[in-house]
Amino acid sequence: MIKIEDLTVAFGRREVVKHVSLDLRDGEILGVVGESGSGKSVTALTLMGLVSDSAQMTTGRILFDQVVLREAGKPLDRALYRSYQGARMSMVFQEPQTSLNPTKRVGGQVEETLRLHGTLTKEERKRKVLETFESVGLKDPERVYASYPHQLSGGMRQRVMIAMAIILHPRLIVADEPTTALDVTVQNQIMGLLREINQKQNNAMLFITHDLNLARRICHRVAVMKDGQVVELGTAEEIFERPRKEYTRMLVEAVPSRMKRVSGSDGGGRALKSSPVLEVRNLSVYYQDGGNSLFSGTKKHRAVEGADFAVYPGESLGLVGESGCGKTSLSKAILGMNRRIEGEIIHHSLRPQMVFQDPYSSLNPAKTIGWLLQEPLRAAGALDHSLAMTKGDMEAAAYDMLRRVGMGEEYFSRRPSELSGGQRQRVSIAQALIAGPGFLVADEPVSALDVTIQAQIMELMQSLQREMNLACLFISHDINVVYKMCDRIMIMKDGRIIETGETEEIFDNPKEEYTKLLLKEG
Repeated sequence: MIKIEDLTVAFGRREVVKHVSLDLRDGEILGVVGESGSGKSVTALTLMGLVSDSAQMTTGRILFDQVVLREAGKPLDRALYRSYQGARMSMVFQEPQTSLNPTKRVGGQVEETLRLHGTLTKEERKRKVLETFESVGLKDPERVYASYPHQLSGGMRQRVMIAMAIILHPRLIVADEPTTALDVTVQNQIMGLLREINQKQNNAMLFITHDLNLARRICHRVAVMKDGQVVELGTAEEIFERPRKEYTRMLVEAVPSRMKRVSGSDGGGRALKSSPVLEVRNLSVYYQDGGNSLFSGTKKHRAVEGADFAVYPGESLGLVGESGCGKTSLSKAILGMNRRIEGEIIHHSLRPQMVFQDPYSSLNPAKTIGWLLQEPLRAAGALDHSLAMTKGDMEAAAYDMLRRVGMGEEYFSRRPSELSGGQRQRVSIAQALIAGPGFLVADEPVSALDVTIQAQIMELMQSLQREMNLACLFISHDINVVYKMCDRIMIMKDGRIIETGETEEIFDNPKEEYTKLLLKEG
């Protein structure tokens, strides 16, 4: 159905996709894996006719059922692409926050696809949207339909994007990191849904991911990309059981598993000996109704209820739960970004920092990476003159932090829009760590990273914790990452912390049925 022949895409003189050839048959799921910046997303965007105008297709062509959609040296036929986009081919984007219109309710945005490509009445369109929301695991679809993107959790926004892509049952779905922000239970539900649609309708899927476990579970064939080229292509079994290339073997070996725990600290022992860095006592967190709020009336909505815990110097405390359970709401309250609370939050450290889940929306798009990395140092110097640094020292610190998170000096003068999703995530981590905080909230800090960089970042965070005796509240939906990183784990469900314990204790002897389900699904 799809043929990509000798595709080369360049931004100016820099080729980011180099002579890539792929084919995709009806009913097939083709996985494309590789590190951040390997050319996966640019290949997909070029196929979909969505790559930016600054990109030049210098060689090759793209065909859909023998119809030439694009060809090197010829201008993009936008009218032709419009007849295919949505109806016959659709895309699930990596970052839903930047793909959804922040000024419109999400129900209307999904409904627009039906309005442009069908003859349903307004009532029929709404019913179809609500049914699709329910099928992708969105609870209370009526409420989601009436909400704005910022009123939904990251995982909920991702599911809205998936609903938008599948609602017309297109023959081709291009899924670019479709489950990055989802917890393991919903991730499995979404992957099951995509597989079911694939089997029932015999449609094709181009599945782009840095999660090799997902690619192994869902894909028929897998293409491995490195530096803009396909370095290995084969069946999923061949790629994961008998990889031919050294690069592929390195990717497979870097996948997190419960057999490879890297945390070497003793959170439980330290907890008995040290004073806490953070104390949270009987904390409830609320969102107040106001204007076009997701919640009607004047009632407060309780996102977190009765949280009690402490974090100790050098400790990683994991916080695990499904999307929308209150993890991010709790972290924002701890750092003072939501003051609608009851209970106590007591900090015993200076300059606590946060690594946000969505780096694109948390990095100023108008500033360079070098400027962004120096901003925490400027802020620290303004608050405490003893911490003030010269311009040269701040630049040197920024270059050093870039190197420590696996990025070269050439990124210093670039802007966030010029980086891949994984590269932006690394900048966000570097920005949080550069001022040497005593306490760090890491909200899905490695969710958008490929497995090799993910391993580097986890090792970096472990190293910095040891050097700085840094305490960390580590929020993640990836149970295997939490196992590797954390000394203790808190399980959260429906706004309440239902179980807390040492990492080995939680994994070996979970008490709650919900905890057992999370461990099984992960």
